[in-house]
Amino acid sequence: MTKYKMNNDSVSTTGSQITLTSYMVGENVETDEDGSTRSNHEHAKKGMNTILDLPQEKYTQRRFSASVTRGFGQWIKDRARRGCTRKLLFKRVPIVTWLPKYNGSAAVADFVAGLTVGLTVIPQGIAYSNVAGLPPQIGLYSSFMACFVYTIFGSCKEAPIGPTAIAGLLTRENNHGFGVSGAVLLCFLSGCVEFLMGLLQLGFLIDFISGPVSIGFTSAAAIIIATTQVKDVLGLSYPGGKFLQVWEQIFEHITETRLWDCILGLSCMVVLLILRSIKDVKIGPQDIKERKRIHKVLTKIIWLVSTARNILVVVFSAVLAYFFELHGSQPFILTGYIKPGLPEFKPPPFEAHIDNTTYNFVDMSSALGSGIIVVPLLSILENIALAKVFADGKTIDATQEMLALGVCNIASSFVQSMPVSGALSRGAVNHASGVKTTFGGIYTGIIVILSLHLFTPYFSYIPKASLAAVIIAAVVFMVEFHVVKPMWRTKKSDLIPACTTFVCCLFLRLEIGIVVGVGINLIFLLYATARPSVNVEKVSAYSGCDYLLITPDRSLTFPSVEYVRTVVSKAGVKQGSSSIPVVIDARHIQGADFTAAKGIKSLIEDFHKRKQPILFYNLKPSVINTFQGVQPKDFVYCETYFELNELLKQYSGKAETNSLETNDSH
Repeated sequence: MTKYKMNNDSVSTTGSQITLTSYMVGENVETDEDGSTRSNHEHAKKGMNTILDLPQEKYTQRRFSASVTRGFGQWIKDRARRGCTRKLLFKRVPIVTWLPKYNGSAAVADFVAGLTVGLTVIPQGIAYSNVAGLPPQIGLYSSFMACFVYTIFGSCKEAPIGPTAIAGLLTRENNHGFGVSGAVLLCFLSGCVEFLMGLLQLGFLIDFISGPVSIGFTSAAAIIIATTQVKDVLGLSYPGGKFLQVWEQIFEHITETRLWDCILGLSCMVVLLILRSIKDVKIGPQDIKERKRIHKVLTKIIWLVSTARNILVVVFSAVLAYFFELHGSQPFILTGYIKPGLPEFKPPPFEAHIDNTTYNFVDMSSALGSGIIVVPLLSILENIALAKVFADGKTIDATQEMLALGVCNIASSFVQSMPVSGALSRGAVNHASGVKTTFGGIYTGIIVILSLHLFTPYFSYIPKASLAAVIIAAVVFMVEFHVVKPMWRTKKSDLIPACTTFVCCLFLRLEIGIVVGVGINLIFLLYATARPSVNVEKVSAYSGCDYLLITPDRSLTFPSVEYVRTVVSKAGVKQGSSSIPVVIDARHIQGADFTAAKGIKSLIEDFHKRKQPILFYNLKPSVINTFQGVQPKDFVYCETYFELNELLKQYSGKAETNSLETNDSH
């Protein structure tokens, strides 16, 4: 890189002299014998200054014209040129990478996986629309468009984008009575926010939601979701979706429990849990080589039954309900009418009419409030967490996942969808089915479309108790109480944000719990910044001089400098007896600010007043420059242990001389 600097000392009437000073940034360095470093190009260019005589008017005109012409327009051109590259196309549209290499075996694997996931998402979609407080067909509308879009833009082949339990619960909590219109608009706005976050590369925001906070949120959400479904298992009907409110209503109406709905719901849960547990059963000998073909076939059949357990239980319950209705009996509360056919393709509603009141886009957006930020943020967290589970050690491109999820939600909002994200349960099915590419989503979407065309009249016979059992059996494994013991063994303080997030999400609102949990984590981070660990030990040098070695464990910034100054001063007085040298090992100090420099200056002055030596060891050049900026007196530092030993010898010699002079005077 070349730096151009005006030399004002030699300006003539005809032109200006411009000094060209050459230096390199990020180049290779060589180490000299004395331990100092220098550039490879330093030998050739050291001290080289070139004087150019340029006309003053010409130089001035070029400078001003450059500032005008190379402005915003040029920036746009540069960005467009960098954006229109083959590499970026392959990165942002992943289908371009794998489609030319797509073969028959991958197509078969994707077909099996897509079919399996499709049979799973149909009952889940209907059930999750109930979690969101929406008509059952909305869950099916949410289950196909995102599959098609993610096939093109998705980077994780196992991620089946569609309705999820957490997305349904967040939709219920942030809908505020707008019904389908509010859910669809929330889907559209969530997609816009996700896409914008991807463009601005704001994936780092997810890093502020720590593991304990995520665990507390997920566990609380799972319990709330299961709680909202208990009333359907018991055959009760009443409004309300808050945790405490639901349980109050349950105890108030417990005597109205419908026996057959309760029996069916509990039976479905037991069956679902049993079928879930048999998927790992292996038929035949333990040694795979000794197994016969029949053993492998039976193992595959058991796995398929276990994977398709949701659709099997729901279909059996619907057939049972239909059989009872043929004989003039209705012992179960049924799902009821589901609008047949595909949804109309139209823009999301930017206006809603509720109770003879018209709400425009601004009114609806204001009512959705924090949900416009919370829903996309947690959807991204859920999707990236899913991608990491099946990454097999590969790096996850969070920006690409944000862009893909944003486009999926925007496109889905045109088919009356609620917010969608990646579902871990269906991702596990996808992975176990051997999916090879994101093309499996095409088959999943086709299955959902066929069900909307052909089977919606039969979906009305599905008992609500069986759908509730499907949801409860799915979310019960999201409650992560098993991580409490490992957290206690590793770092007990992590239990504070985890438990606080869990309680706030459970008894207040999900977004409040997330904010509180993140806030507690930030307080912990700030406290750790303000109170770094400072190790103090007494050491003897090779020269025989004793000194006090003090090692801070992190950078010096304004919150921590007074604390470090106090610790060092106390150690110098108590452990150093106000006499032996104090050496501050700065190996962990990567940076410092003005406040830290002022504090170090005061620290040096304190030691100088009581005539106790203080030295700095392993200081980074940038930190040295920062400290020197406040012009401290007697600022002594060294880079190598040899230099430190020599300095300590000098101080030892001075101390002995002072001692002899004192004795002679007496």
